[in-house]
Amino acid sequence: MLAAAQPELVDRLLLLSYPLHPPTRPDQPRTAHFQNLHTPALFVHGTRDAFASTEELAAALNLIPATTQILTVERAGHELVTARTLEDVTAAIIEAFWMLCYGKDRSE
Repeated sequence: MLAAAQPELVDRLLLLSYPLHPPTRPDQPRTAHFQNLHTPALFVHGTRDAFASTEELAAALNLIPATTQILTVERAGHELVTARTLEDVTAAIIEAFWMLCYGKDRSE
């Protein structure tokens, strides 16, 4: 919400498990500020996150006039990572955010 009110604060946003709505309450979206968000953003979202389905999140991102991307973490809930997946998920987040910031992968 702060980035929507004061876009000069940051150049890019990384949102981990954005709580689009309370679990089982899709009728209470937390998107009122999305139309004022002009900062490119990467949303990292687990496919089992109770705060929104991947489809709900994708639809909500259409409200944002800036560039947005979703990095989906398969079989993850709101916590996104476990001890077993920490390294892989972290690497995927770093790579996706790098791409958002610089438009190329880190090896280039």
